[in-house]
Amino acid sequence: MSEAVNVGSVDDIPEGEARVVDAAENGTGEDIAVFHAEDGNFYALDDECTHETASLAEGWIEGTEVECPVHAAKFCLKDGAALCLPATRDARTHKVEVVDGRILLYPGAP
Repeated sequence: MSEAVNVGSVDDIPEGEARVVDAAENGTGEDIAVFHAEDGNFYALDDECTHETASLAEGWIEGTEVECPVHAAKFCLKDGAALCLPATRDARTHKVEVVDGRILLYPGAP
């Protein structure tokens, strides 16, 4: 398993918002978005939409889905599945844990 990256406190990402963990910090070569979904859980996907260059962290979170801000493709936060066109490729997921009120990201671990 990859080494954990401390993203911050659970209070640092309000429900319905996301925070980007820079590629240099997470070691994967890709920015990763950590989302605080409306179900109260935290999820992580590669930040770039699989359809076209756009930050998913800048998209809209509804339930456990995120909508790309450019062409409205939607992705499941739980498994990265592309839920509608124009996206046809799933987004890569990363493991997230909450330990003692801290959000831990495991880059590269599904």
